[in-house]
Amino acid sequence: MTTDTKANHIGRKIARIRELRGMKQETLAEELGISQQSVSTLEKSETLEDKKLEEIAKALGVTKEGIENFSEESVLNIISNSFHDQSALNAILHQPTFNPLDKVVELYERLVQAEKDKVAYLEKLLKDK
Repeated sequence: MTTDTKANHIGRKIARIRELRGMKQETLAEELGISQQSVSTLEKSETLEDKKLEEIAKALGVTKEGIENFSEESVLNIISNSFHDQSALNAILHQPTFNPLDKVVELYERLVQAEKDKVAYLEKLLKDK
């Protein structure tokens, strides 16, 4: 069983790029000066005029060619090739060399000292009057 889909459905590419950039339809609509429903319609369109595609590309922070040549497979290849040495995994699993509780105590002490300084300053102002 195979599902044949149009490989060059420009609206689906726009939607996927928008999603990958963490952008909602409403945000893209604001950037383009159109309604969210219009963005939804654009994303259902198989083709678009070059001028409109350039506007959308600019709003998404990509090139027109980037949208036209976008493919999920190439994105996955880039991601898998970027992390071949597991450096991202090592960064996630890295244990800090400091005690987080010590940092909280340090921050609390700095806040208390700042408040003491404020009180001393206000008392000085009151004495001067």
